[in-house]
Amino acid sequence: MANTRSAAKQARASERRRLHNRTIKSKLHTLEKKFLSLAGAKKATEAAETLRALSSALDKAAKVQVVTKNLANRKKSRLTARLKAAAA
Repeated sequence: MANTRSAAKQARASERRRLHNRTIKSKLHTLEKKFLSLAGAKKATEAAETLRALSSALDKAAKVQVVTKNLANRKKSRLTARLKAAAA
């Protein structure tokens, strides 16, 4: 429990941010799972479209610091390599 009014306000703001970040991360996980299932099924065109949407979502999440820039870039790189392997 917060001891001061400012600490209570900070706790409320932190909870709001946590819930907002959780929705963004959930969207990222959903897109990633969709991409991996399409890549595994060798559906290159649908997987490429999903990768484009996922890359955009990762960049937006990194921009507002829900995830780090390095994590976003690493995931994009690895998923692009997986798409190339699935297309071959």
